[in-house]
Amino acid sequence: MELLKAARAVRDHAYAPYSGFKVGAAIRAGSGKIYTGCNVENASYPEGTCAETGALAALVAAGETELTEVAIIADGPGPVSPCGGCRQRLAEFGAGQVPIIMGTLTGEVKTATLDALLPGAFSSQNLGKG
Repeated sequence: MELLKAARAVRDHAYAPYSGFKVGAAIRAGSGKIYTGCNVENASYPEGTCAETGALAALVAAGETELTEVAIIADGPGPVSPCGGCRQRLAEFGAGQVPIIMGTLTGEVKTATLDALLPGAFSSQNLGKG
């Protein structure tokens, strides 16, 4: 699977000296291009960034605003889902049926839709826009 392969490759570049928990993410844009990101920790723990956030930043920096598929990989006992904040960030750029592929380094894979991971997501419609 191309997206998981891209997430796995970028995971190697994660900066996780405190937790040792490296995460890689890859996002397929509406254009078909893949954008990647990895987690970056900080000694001031809340100031780190998630892999999904890095991938979204790359997507937006390239001038894109739509995602169609997401893959996340980590070395855990089972597939790791995006944190709550990243679920909301992904919902800003993806429709509810966007597949979120979650994998491990040992090959275990789980897939869920963005809607399933974040039912009732806050959106521009809540602001009276869109």
